[in-house]
Amino acid sequence: MTNNAMTAAMDWWQWAILIVAGLLIGMSKTGFQGINTPTIPLLALAFGAKESTGIILPMLCMADLIAVIYYRRSAQWKYIGKLLPYAIAGFFVAIWVERYIPAAQFRYLMAGCIFAGLVFMFWQERQGEKAMITRKWWYSPTFGLTGGFTTMIGNAAGPVMAIYLLSMNLPKYAFVGTSAWFFLIVNYLKLPLQIVVWDNITWESVLVDVMVLPAIITGAVMGIKLVKKLPEKSYRKMILWLTVVATAMLLI
Repeated sequence: MTNNAMTAAMDWWQWAILIVAGLLIGMSKTGFQGINTPTIPLLALAFGAKESTGIILPMLCMADLIAVIYYRRSAQWKYIGKLLPYAIAGFFVAIWVERYIPAAQFRYLMAGCIFAGLVFMFWQERQGEKAMITRKWWYSPTFGLTGGFTTMIGNAAGPVMAIYLLSMNLPKYAFVGTSAWFFLIVNYLKLPLQIVVWDNITWESVLVDVMVLPAIITGAVMGIKLVKKLPEKSYRKMILWLTVVATAMLLI
C-alpha cells in the first residue's frame, strides 16, 4: 500500500493495529520503555517495512512531546550531553550502512548490541559498587552511537537507552525525564532525514498519525499513573525485563 492511498484503503484491522500501537507508544514514552517494541513488526506487517517507519516516527514525536511536558523538570542533562553528539553520528552511520547490509540483518545486529548491554547490566547488578566500567571514557559514546544507529534504522533505541540509564542508577522520575528529553531531541532531528533522504513521511501518513493521537494520549496517561504506583525497585526490575522481552522480539 502506498502512503497516497493510505486513508482511503485502510481496513479495520490496520486501524486496530494503529490504535494498539498508539497506546503502547504513549505508555513507553511516559515510563515503560520497551513496551512499544511489538508495534515495529505489527506496523511493518500492516503497511510495509519502509512505509511503517514513516508512520511510527511522527507518532513517537507526538508521544515525546507529551512526556517532556509532564517530566520536563526531571531530566539529568549531563547524561543527554554525553550521548547526543554520538547519537547524531549514529544517524549517518545508519544511512551509510543501510546501503550495504540487507534490512533483515539489522534486527540481528541491533539485538546483538542490546543483549551485550543486558549481560553487562545483570553483571553490574551483582557487582554493585565494584563495577566501574561506566566511568570509562568510551562507555557513553558507545551507547550514544548504538542508540543513534538503532533509532535511525528501526526506531528501536528504547532498550539501548534503558540499559544506559539503568546502569547510571537514576531514580525512576529522572530515568523517565532524561529519556523523554533525549528522544524528543533525537526523533525531531531524524524527521528531516526521514523526509528528505528516505522519503517515507508524507502528508497522508502524518494525517493518519494525527487521527491516532487520542490513543497516544490515553497510553501516556496510563504510563504516568503506573509509574507513580510502582516503587523504585519494582520499577527498575520491570524496565529490565521489558528490555529483555523487547530485545528478544527483534529476533522474531
